[in-house]
Amino acid sequence: MNTNALHALTTLHTLLSFIALLAGFIWLVMVLRGALAQRWQGIFLVTAAATTLTGFIFPFNGFTPAIGVGMVAAITLLIAFATARARATPPQPLRAVPLAMLVLNVYLLVFVAIAQAFGKIAVLHAAAPTLKEAPFSVAQGLALVAFVLLGILVLRRGRRLERGVS
Repeated sequence: MNTNALHALTTLHTLLSFIALLAGFIWLVMVLRGALAQRWQGIFLVTAAATTLTGFIFPFNGFTPAIGVGMVAAITLLIAFATARARATPPQPLRAVPLAMLVLNVYLLVFVAIAQAFGKIAVLHAAAPTLKEAPFSVAQGLALVAFVLLGILVLRRGRRLERGVS
């Protein structure tokens, strides 16, 4: 891949990532406030899928953490698409699946954004140049805890929305 094509792909991938993150956060906030937010869910799903797909176009040699995250994102997005669009009402235990997959995918985008920030922002890079230092681990750990809590709240709110209670 030539330099111009790689630059264009990087720009597109980054733009899609930012749009997906924004749509994902808006979706999260709206669900937590008691709205179904289907439009934002759709925007998130499409842009997150496009982000994941464009990530696989980049040249690579061997398996990397980015490829691993991309594979997890692809699988969970497929599950989210399939379960979010199911026409028949799924059995009770499966109703949480699309919500959980959406929260997980927003988290994966945040996970990658944190890694990118530590790789590209000078002050963060200086604090964790190999991404094995404590500042990077703390940032990722805080994001994980935040998303576990957000996931619990979204699943609880999702059950209330399902019953028609705000």
